[in-house]
Amino acid sequence: MSTAEETAGGDVEPWGEVTPDAARRLLVAAVEAFAERGYHATTTRDIAGRAGMSPAALYIHYKTKEELLHRISRIGHDKALSILRTAAGGEGSATERLADAVSSFVRWHAGRRTTARVVQYELDALGPDARAEILALRRQVDAEVRGIIEDGVATGEFDVADVQGTTLAVLSLCIDVARWFNINGPRTPDEVGALYADLVLRMVGVKRPGSAQG
Repeated sequence: MSTAEETAGGDVEPWGEVTPDAARRLLVAAVEAFAERGYHATTTRDIAGRAGMSPAALYIHYKTKEELLHRISRIGHDKALSILRTAAGGEGSATERLADAVSSFVRWHAGRRTTARVVQYELDALGPDARAEILALRRQVDAEVRGIIEDGVATGEFDVADVQGTTLAVLSLCIDVARWFNINGPRTPDEVGALYADLVLRMVGVKRPGSAQG
């Protein structure tokens, strides 16, 4: 399985929404090339070669290299937003929902680390219209996490003086997992997700049973 099709902690069928098969193969190849070489250093010939296709075949499915990046980024951000919305809309307390949001978000960034690196760190390569679309999705991602933290502050579960700054810190912590996670390392995506959920709850001031009360 290619690195762009990793499933540990990620989707059951990554890129299943991309059809036909040739378009999917090209997109997977683009993810791998962008993650390995960076967007600007990657050529359409590189992508087509990785997919086992001719450069001319690429243009049947994608007009430009940027269109490929835009599709990758849109799908990735839609998935990230779906993960956080599911957690935020849960029936548990703010503490439970934040832990679920963080652990799920981290699992995705670990299990789909190659894809996540492209999705999160190649934004500036997009043109103005595509970039504006992705930035709008990022604002929605931010709003989901911020909403959970605001709920926790309102109920007294969280002790947070700067909700906006804390939201940024939480998201940055989760996203950065894509930079360093190694599927052959000592921790699984589930274990990293659980660790980060605990760290974030400590960050927002959740008191654990038996902890010192000031």
